[in-house]
Amino acid sequence: MTLRLIIITAIFITTAFVVLVVDGLGSASTAAVAYGTDSVCGIVAGQPTQSIQCYNHKNQLLISVLPNVSFQEISGGRSFLCGLRYGGFSLHCWDTTAALSNSSSTTLQPKRIYHSDTVALTDLAVGDSQVCALEVKTGIARCWRGGGGLSNDNVKVSNDNLFPSPREAPRFRTITCGSGFACGILKNDSRVVCWGGSRSKVVIGAEIQEGFESFSMSSLVAGESHACGLTTAGILVCKGNNDSGQLNVPNSTTTSTNSAYEYSGLALGSNFTCGIKRRSGLVTCWGGGLIQPHDTKNVSFELIVSGSGLVCGLTTSNLSMICWSDSGYYNSLPMGMIIPGACVKFSCSKCGTYPNSDVLCSGSGSICRVCQIEQLPLAAPLPPIFTPPPSSPSDHDSPSSKAEKNLLLAFLVVGLIGSFVGFSSIVYFVWTRILRSGQTRSNNEERPRNSTTDHHNDPNMDINAAHVKSHELSPSIIKAKSLRCGSLKPEIFSVSELAAATNSFSLENKIGGGSFGIVYKGKLPDGREVAIKRGHSSTSSSSQSGSTSGTTKMIIKQFQEKESAFDSELASLSRLNHKHLVSLVGFCRENDERLLVYDYMANGSLHHHLHNRSNDEKNGSVLVISSWKMRIRIALESAKGIEYLHNYAVPPVVHRDIKSSNILLDSDWTARVSDFGLSTLMIQGQYDVVSAKAVGTVGYIDPEYYVLKVLTTKSDVYGLGVVMLELLTGKRAVFKDEEEGVTSLVDYAARRRRLLAEGVLDRRVGPPQGMNEAEALEVLADTAVRCVKIEGKDRPHIGEVVSSLERAFSLCNC
Repeated sequence: MTLRLIIITAIFITTAFVVLVVDGLGSASTAAVAYGTDSVCGIVAGQPTQSIQCYNHKNQLLISVLPNVSFQEISGGRSFLCGLRYGGFSLHCWDTTAALSNSSSTTLQPKRIYHSDTVALTDLAVGDSQVCALEVKTGIARCWRGGGGLSNDNVKVSNDNLFPSPREAPRFRTITCGSGFACGILKNDSRVVCWGGSRSKVVIGAEIQEGFESFSMSSLVAGESHACGLTTAGILVCKGNNDSGQLNVPNSTTTSTNSAYEYSGLALGSNFTCGIKRRSGLVTCWGGGLIQPHDTKNVSFELIVSGSGLVCGLTTSNLSMICWSDSGYYNSLPMGMIIPGACVKFSCSKCGTYPNSDVLCSGSGSICRVCQIEQLPLAAPLPPIFTPPPSSPSDHDSPSSKAEKNLLLAFLVVGLIGSFVGFSSIVYFVWTRILRSGQTRSNNEERPRNSTTDHHNDPNMDINAAHVKSHELSPSIIKAKSLRCGSLKPEIFSVSELAAATNSFSLENKIGGGSFGIVYKGKLPDGREVAIKRGHSSTSSSSQSGSTSGTTKMIIKQFQEKESAFDSELASLSRLNHKHLVSLVGFCRENDERLLVYDYMANGSLHHHLHNRSNDEKNGSVLVISSWKMRIRIALESAKGIEYLHNYAVPPVVHRDIKSSNILLDSDWTARVSDFGLSTLMIQGQYDVVSAKAVGTVGYIDPEYYVLKVLTTKSDVYGLGVVMLELLTGKRAVFKDEEEGVTSLVDYAARRRRLLAEGVLDRRVGPPQGMNEAEALEVLADTAVRCVKIEGKDRPHIGEVVSSLERAFSLCNC
C-alpha cells in the first residue's frame, strides 16, 4: 500500500501543474482563424493594450482591428471574428471579408454584439456562423447569429436562421462551437450537452452528445462535424463523424490507448484533429485532408487553433504564428508576438505566472498559468479568468479515505522538500559557475575581436572590437534563457556526423569564411542540405605563430572569441523563428570544436550578387536581382527580419552587424538576416554589453555607437540604410572612386542629395520603368538617407522603415 501511495504521489506532483490549451473551430483563445477569408488573428503581446491584429494570407496584408482596447479572448468563424473585451462586459465582432475584397484595407471596424454593465461573459465560442458565450456567474450559455452583414449592437439575421440558446438554461463549465452546432460540459456532473441551429445540425449534435454519454469530461473542443476532449482521467476521446479517420486518436507507444494527460492542446478542422503533446510541445495530426509540413514537426507550440482546413500554432520559442493547410499552404506569419493567455490585473494562483509575463503584458498585468489540482489534473480551457474550478461531490470523505489522504499528504510534503533541495543544489551550482567566470574575466586583459563572419568572402575589413562576454555564463543571459526555455530544441551533432556531411570538410564543399571560421555546404543523412559553420581550430592557429608564448596567447584569444561568437549565435537563434531570419538546425560542441548548422541558403549572400563582378556576364542568376522590384523586396524582407528582432523577440535583440554579406537569399530568393555572432540582448531596457569598444564592420557601423559606445536599435537601422544604398547604387560600403579616392558609400550619397537625379543608380539594372517604379525608388532612396543620419534620434524606427518599404513595394505592383 505504501509503495502504491508513493507512486500516486509522484504522478500527482508531475501532473498537478499541467497547462491545458484547447482550441478548435470555435473555442476561446488568444488566437483565431476566420478560415473562409484566409485571415488569422491574435491578441498582440508586449503592449500596454492587448489589442487584436490580423493577417490576410491571400493579400499578404497585416490588418489592425478597432477598437484599440484590451481583449481577453477571441474566436473565429467562416468569415468573421469575435472578441471579448477585458472584463467580459462587451462582445465585438468583425467582418473579415473586407480584408479579402479590398487589398488596401488595413483596418477592421467593430460591430458590437453584446454589452452589459452587470453581466460579464467568458468562454467565447464561434462556429461557422454562430456566436456563443457563458455568463460568468451562472454558467448559462447565450448565443447569437454571426457572419457577414453584422450591424451595430445587434446581428442581422432571418427569423428561420436564428441560432438558439439551449433550452432550460443548463449551467455549463465550458462550451465550444462547431459547424452549426454547439456543445458544453455541465457544471454539476461533467456530462456533454449539444444543440444546433437547424434540424441537420441538431442531429449532428445529438450524435456527438450520445457518443460522450458514458464519459465524465474535463474539456471539449468541436470541429466541423466531430468533437474531442479529455475525460476527468485525462484520456483523449473523440466522437462524431469519422469519414476521414478524425476520431482515430493515435495509440501511445506503450499502451493500447492514448496515455493519460498525453495532450495539452487540441485543434479540430473539417476532417482532421491535431493535438499538442504535453511533454514536448510537438504537434501531431490525424484524419484526412491535412499533411503536416516537415518544418513544423520539431517545433514546440504553446497553443494551436484551427479553421475548416487550416491549422495555426503559437510557437513556444518566440510566440509567433505558423500556419499550414490541407491545400499545402505553409507560412510563418509576420504578425509578431501573440500572448499565450489573457493579461489579468490580479495576482495569479499557486500555479504562478507565465515566464516573462510582465514583458508580454508590458506591465499592464500578468498571464496566469492555468491549473487545477483538486479533481482534475488538467485545467479548463484557456483563459479561465472568471470561471472557478468546480467543486467535487466527494468532498466529505470517510475516515479511511481521510487516513489515506493524510498519508498521501505526508508523501507530498516529503516530495516537495526533496524538490526544494534539488532546486537549491542547481542554484548553488549555477551561482558558483557565475562567480568563477567573473573571477576569470577579472584576471584576463581586454580581448579585442575582429568580426567578419560571412557566407561568402567580404572585402570590407571589420573593426577590432572588445570581446563580448560569454552568453553561456552571463547572469542576464541565464535570466533570458529561463524566460524562454530552449524551445526550438536545436539538434545536437557530433563532429564525425558533420564531417561525413561535408566530405571531411573538403575544399569543394567550402562556400565562405570569416573570422569565426569556414562555412561548408553539407548534406545530412535524411537528405537535408545545410550550411555548417566551423570555428577555427587551435592547431591551425599554432602553426601560424612564431613563438611559444605568442602561440599560447593567440590560441587562448581565438578560442575565447570563437566561444563567445558560438554562444551568442546559439543563444540568439535557439529562441528566434521568423521567415526572414536564417534558421538554426543544430550545433556541435565537442572538445575544442565549435560548429553551427543552418538551413542552406541556395542563392548565397546579397553582397555576392551585388559586388562579384564575374557574375555580371557569366552567372545568369544575377539577373534575378537585376530589377528594382526585386531589390526593393529584398530591402523590405531584410527590414522585416530586423523589425522582428527589435519589436517582437523576447527579450529584444540588436544584431550589431547588419551588412549585405549577412543578408542571405534562399532557393526562393527570399531575404534572410544571418550571423548573430555579435548580437546582444536587451533585458529590462538594458543591453547585455560589457565591451569597451564598439563592434561591427567598416562602412556599416553606426558612427554614434562607434564614437560614444552608446548602443540602440538605431545602430541596426544605420546598417540597413547602408545596405539600401548598396541596392540603389550597386557600390560597396567602402570603395575607391575615380574622382574622390577611397570613400564610404554614406559620404558618397551625402554629397549627392538627389540620388536619382544625379545618375548614381546602378546602371546594370537600368532606369525605372514608368512613374510608379520611379516613385518607388524615390521612397527607397529617401528611406535609406534617413536611416544613415549621423545621430540616432534623427533616424526612423525600424517599424517606420518597414512601412516605407511596403509602400515602395506596393508601387512596383501597381
